[in-house]
Amino acid sequence: MIVVDTSVWVAALRHGTGAEARVLSALLDADEVAVPVPVRVEILAGASKRDIPRLRRVLSALPLVFPGEETWHVIDAWIDRAARAGQRFGFGDLLIGALASETGALVWSLDADFDRMNRAGLVDLYEP
Repeated sequence: MIVVDTSVWVAALRHGTGAEARVLSALLDADEVAVPVPVRVEILAGASKRDIPRLRRVLSALPLVFPGEETWHVIDAWIDRAARAGQRFGFGDLLIGALASETGALVWSLDADFDRMNRAGLVDLYEP
């Protein structure tokens, strides 16, 4: 399973024929994509009024990953681990990463923070 970050969705939607769009389309066709709740919210919140209904239909067809009590324990542990290494990560990235980790999914992102999270041993990345 691949958790696709908002950065990839935005790139794919903006450049419908680019590399991200092609790979994302293949992953969607193979039922390999899961959507963490914060990614769904970010996509819909950033979409135009005209695009929201279409995006909502697309996203509602995919497995949605919700945080639970364990998610917050994972995030707490990661905050401590990152602080010891002199690193800081934003709430959204921590939540997306923790949800991916809990489900055994890889993270596909164009955001350099996920590269840092990977180097810190917090997430595993999907690299098309």
